[in-house]
Amino acid sequence: MRRLAHWAGCIGVAGLVLATPLTLAAEPYVWPIPAWMPAPPVPDDNPMSAEKVELGRHLFYDARLSADGTVACVSCHVQDRAFTDGREVPVGINGTLGIRNAPGLANVGYLPLLTWANPHMTSLEFQALMPLFGDNPDEMGNNGQEAALFARLAADPYYQTAFPAAFPDHPAPDLYTLTRALAAFQRSLISVDSAYDRFKYWGKKDALSEAAKRGEQLFFDHRFECYHCHSGIHFTENLQTSRSAFAETGFHNTGLYNIDGAGAYPANNTGLMELTGDPADMGKFRTPSLRNVALTAPYFHDGSAATLTEVLDHYRRGGRTVATGPHAGVGAESPLRDGMIVGNTATEAEAADIIAFLESLTDQGFLTNPAYGDPWPADHPAVADRVLP
Repeated sequence: MRRLAHWAGCIGVAGLVLATPLTLAAEPYVWPIPAWMPAPPVPDDNPMSAEKVELGRHLFYDARLSADGTVACVSCHVQDRAFTDGREVPVGINGTLGIRNAPGLANVGYLPLLTWANPHMTSLEFQALMPLFGDNPDEMGNNGQEAALFARLAADPYYQTAFPAAFPDHPAPDLYTLTRALAAFQRSLISVDSAYDRFKYWGKKDALSEAAKRGEQLFFDHRFECYHCHSGIHFTENLQTSRSAFAETGFHNTGLYNIDGAGAYPANNTGLMELTGDPADMGKFRTPSLRNVALTAPYFHDGSAATLTEVLDHYRRGGRTVATGPHAGVGAESPLRDGMIVGNTATEAEAADIIAFLESLTDQGFLTNPAYGDPWPADHPAVADRVLP
């Protein structure tokens, strides 16, 4: 669990919260989604606006959000990688390694659970506190340096107009506005225009290759059980839209490890049990979305599979075998492995077809949409010392 000491009192940092509310009219926000796709849910205390999303985009790419000016949100979530970073685990300030693979942010506004294994992390606004102020491990390193962070932002000419435009009644950079702007931008990251979408929802039968069409049939076949966990519009059982009566959630132990002789799992792989305390939750992690999955390697919560072929081999065996070391064991024999992970007899040709289908979930427009891209000039202080993967 990451400590968030000091942050609760930071909303009213002296000299940064203006007392006189402004009355600027916000521009209505138009969701970039087709008619068949409902919008993600939006909290009542953070309605969407074009100004707020644009402010959040600038903040997302601004390395001054970190204590040493090297780490921005984009340091772990790069657009052309579908907002992942290509590393097994992310890297924070001072080269500090994270503990779990950086998840993609495509359609993150639809996710009712926002981390690999925390059932209480349900709000993008709250989740923003973790990289900003968490110190186990350090990501952006602002714990105890909140006033300096807000002062850096308040001194920038762009932010001096952008914060009042986005938050007319609360026009200064502080905890309230910073987290809400970042959350608004992340909710705008919608990816629903892959080749498969054009095939499935727009009736363009030539949008998929014959291999991808065969792969679709295999993906939804009971022999492989892929669709039981990777279901629905975003290929994950974790979903909530603005029309949902309730949030759908799912965690699973996929047989990455077996219990060793001491009944222990490798560090940072205890999963859901870390917060629930229930031994039955050992090794359970949230089911990720498969949209843009061809670009989000390495895979699993620990980044332990380098390719989609390795992922399919894992499921073909029904678990992973760790040959040596303190956690050696056969994951397929784990009593905690999910009942859906039973192994299969997929041929190499069938595996290739499934991969072709997974590649059809790539949304090229999402990867290049300038509305999601870096807004800062290359010589701006926001990016001058920024480190990218």
